[in-house]
Amino acid sequence: MIQLNDTIRIAIVQENPTMGDIIGNLQLARRARADAAALGADLVLFTELFMSGYPPEDLVLKPAFMRACDRAINDLAADTADGGPGIVIGFPRENEQGRFNAVALLDDGKIIAERYKVDLPNYGEFDEKRVFHPGPMPGPVNFRGIRLGLPVCEDIWGDLGVCETLAETGAELLLVVNGSPYYRGKVDVRHQVVMRQVIESGLPIIFANQLGGQDELVFDGASFGINADKTLAFQMKQFETQIAVAEWQRQDDGWACINGPVLPIPESEEADYRACMLGLRDYVNKNGFKTVVFGLSGGVDSALCAALAVDALGKDRVHAVMLPYHYTSDESLKDARDCAQALGFRYDTIPIFKPVEGFLDALAEQFEGTEQGVTEENLQSRTRGTLLMALSNKFGSMVVTTGNKSEMSVGYATLYGDMNGGFNPIKDLYKMQVYGLSTWRNHHVPDDAMGPDGIVIPVNIIDKAPTAELRPDQSDQDSLPEYPVLDDILECLVEHEMDVDAIVERGHPRDLVNRIEHLLYIAEYKRRQSAPGVKITKKHFGRDRRYPITNKFRDRDTL
Repeated sequence: MIQLNDTIRIAIVQENPTMGDIIGNLQLARRARADAAALGADLVLFTELFMSGYPPEDLVLKPAFMRACDRAINDLAADTADGGPGIVIGFPRENEQGRFNAVALLDDGKIIAERYKVDLPNYGEFDEKRVFHPGPMPGPVNFRGIRLGLPVCEDIWGDLGVCETLAETGAELLLVVNGSPYYRGKVDVRHQVVMRQVIESGLPIIFANQLGGQDELVFDGASFGINADKTLAFQMKQFETQIAVAEWQRQDDGWACINGPVLPIPESEEADYRACMLGLRDYVNKNGFKTVVFGLSGGVDSALCAALAVDALGKDRVHAVMLPYHYTSDESLKDARDCAQALGFRYDTIPIFKPVEGFLDALAEQFEGTEQGVTEENLQSRTRGTLLMALSNKFGSMVVTTGNKSEMSVGYATLYGDMNGGFNPIKDLYKMQVYGLSTWRNHHVPDDAMGPDGIVIPVNIIDKAPTAELRPDQSDQDSLPEYPVLDDILECLVEHEMDVDAIVERGHPRDLVNRIEHLLYIAEYKRRQSAPGVKITKKHFGRDRRYPITNKFRDRDTL
């Protein structure tokens, strides 16, 4: 075996594995290793649970799944008998000690060493204590004469001292496999976490992060390294696949990166947009849908979803339908048509007069003597949802649902109506963020987008007052406060779990805050039945926030 002395070339693989596609992930790893070998790499670093996909959740409780992962790791290890680069890769391991979130060092045709995740996260989107056992405190592994530490993700986020232990037991360089999902500002958070561990351990750290959408999570890549002197060693792309080689050299005071890429990270609005786009693209493609369909209302939410769908999938895979009723304005019809023309996708109009009137006729005897109201408004929404689902069933398209986080927070959405759908790319965006991303997209095109440049969301859609158009002259503000006010209250309640008194101190009327808190709680049953959607904030409705449906607590009732 070749022994390395004073330099090592490490290829960091930022790739997009698919959950449960173990054969496909093995092929992906083999191709990446071949590409890394062509770049002169000595070692190829993959990400957390790359072989299975992350997070595998209860799949790891299935013996057949674990056996398939085990076979794949052994097959990949056998490849290293060719004298090419070694491999560090994450996979789920089950043995007589338990079931572990593991990382393996492969070289010389075999598994040289395994290390197991010590600190299992059990908060927010993570639930690893449910399915994995914590590993023992690790020591370094020997790769061709260099002592490497192999922490696994949370091992560097927590306070168990994994990195310090590795330093004390002789590690020279820390290679961390990660499945760190995106939320706004996450890159800065990761840099701070790694910097703290560099300071405490005195060792340089390579942070290799996964890429791709997995249900509601988006892994954004943005892998990087920090030298022992706290300088940035390298920075890889965010939201894009990449294999980058960082060359490390042994110096008098330890190892330092002497050559590696330093690439820019998108600003917050671009990052949010690209997260939504990647999440939608991978959900559609990994679940085998050829096309998507959705209702295009002439409003900003569906227009932003239209832009995201075209950017993610291309215009030929996108089908939008305008479903007008008596209250649909000519302005909305024109705005929807202009949006479809700007983005270039198929656009049809299916009036819903007859089916809505049919429902009303069928219910006339039951409703006799009552006043028209929300029930009749919801019939319009449910008719639209039924027609979209019919198109989905007939042609195999996935329905994209288009409600934003402000609406989902206060229940301003119709169950089995506009909530119908398979995936919602803007589920975790508040209304004002929807406006912000729409304006941003009109002036920018992401590097990997498939849509056109220019004004793709007509300016009138952004400028006009929002309305559901379910009754004459309706405005969202008939029943909700102005969206800047609503969003601020909701962010206080949802993102920060603030008390009503603290929110009132920000200048909001107490009666309004109490009302919004009440609406937030009573809409929980709707959110439980909503489509999955991309996580953008730290408190996504789903994995991150698990409130009971039956809940009589209100902050004003506190003793």
